[in-house]
Amino acid sequence: MAQTRSRTRAPSSATRTSTSWGRTRTRTIGRTTATTRRRSHVIVTAVSWSAVGARRAGEALRTARDWCLEVITPAGWLVVVAALAGTIIGWALGWVEWLVAGLAAVVLIAVTVPFLFGNRAHDVSVKVDRDRVVAGGSASAEVIVRNSGARPTLPGRIELPVGDGLIEVDVPFLRAGHESARTLEIPTPRRGIIQIGPAVEVRSDPVGLFRRERAWDDRHELYVHPRIETVPTTSAGLIRDLEGQPSRRIVNSDISFHAIREYVPGDSRRHVHWKSTAKTGRLMVRQYEETLRSRTAVILSVDPADYLDADEFELAVSAAASLGVRVLHDGRDLEVVTGVELPPVVPRGMTLIERIPSISPRTMLDGFSGVDVRPRATPIEQIGDVVAEDDEAVSLAFLVVGSVMPLRRLQRAALAFPADTAVIAVLCDEHARPRVQAVTGLTTVTIAAIQDLGGLLVKGGQS
Repeated sequence: MAQTRSRTRAPSSATRTSTSWGRTRTRTIGRTTATTRRRSHVIVTAVSWSAVGARRAGEALRTARDWCLEVITPAGWLVVVAALAGTIIGWALGWVEWLVAGLAAVVLIAVTVPFLFGNRAHDVSVKVDRDRVVAGGSASAEVIVRNSGARPTLPGRIELPVGDGLIEVDVPFLRAGHESARTLEIPTPRRGIIQIGPAVEVRSDPVGLFRRERAWDDRHELYVHPRIETVPTTSAGLIRDLEGQPSRRIVNSDISFHAIREYVPGDSRRHVHWKSTAKTGRLMVRQYEETLRSRTAVILSVDPADYLDADEFELAVSAAASLGVRVLHDGRDLEVVTGVELPPVVPRGMTLIERIPSISPRTMLDGFSGVDVRPRATPIEQIGDVVAEDDEAVSLAFLVVGSVMPLRRLQRAALAFPADTAVIAVLCDEHARPRVQAVTGLTTVTIAAIQDLGGLLVKGGQS
């Protein structure tokens, strides 16, 4: 019995031993796997943190570089290089002169850096008294600086860009809640669009090594219109218009009554004049003068090769603007056209002209403010072809050019319009005698000043 029990327990003990050995082995493998996983997690985390740190370090370096490029002036970079080179070379090689120069540059930097810091509680606003002015006039701008902080602010400087120039405004010492206003006079000697603003507050040291700026978003546009001359409405004698400008063509039905004639077969009976018929005993009908709604085209050449100088081009712009204003005041349809800068190879379907909006005189003059010469602009002959091909017929066309324009080119441009379209070429020549000439296909009006335009157009209309 004792042996039997011993044999019975032995297998049981071996099984436990085997089981115990298996569990021990399993636990050992599990611990190794967990340790490996932890190490992998640590490595991945370290790599991720390294990538994040490298990215943040790169961003910080870029921010510092941008800040240095923005704050340090060329003179400041010279002093910084002198400080580094003088200190390092002087210390390494024992050159006293270099060391003294480097330390002096370091002291200069240390003295000027505090000027960049301070209270920045200024609020700057710019007000312009008008947004449109005629060339030769002026406009006023008011710069208002207010201390919106709770502490006084030190004196500073405001820079206001005006076109291609820069106006500096000194800011005094301001207590909390106080403001300072300064009025600036902006001259407008020439036509154009002047950009005013944004105002920039500048902090810099007395030596000019460092400069710190703060800009506002307050911007204004000042339209400088060309000088125009009042063109008398009597110069419209060449225009056939519904409101009372008749042509010499006699038609059987229209608005402007002309005369009474004898009836011929084909006349409408509703035009029979019964009183004249009763007096003469013969059937009489009314005759009318043809009246058409006038559509005027003002074509301005913008090719610098067509003008002697810039003053001659300005005279041409003033002449074209004066004609456009007169046409709009008379209530007629207007189309103002200029050329565009053409590439060396003109692609098919490219727009060869640019239309200046002519809804109102103000809109049109705003468009003329931005007109400028364009090299290789569309020739005036092509502009005439495009305008003449429009669906609406043009009753009067003005070609405004410079003194360099040959007469044959003007005649070529005039041939693009129908025979019943009156074409007037306005030649701007400051050195010529004002005159009116009738040539084949058009009438030329030569002006030396904008004041000559009105009288010569009246003369041309009467002739």
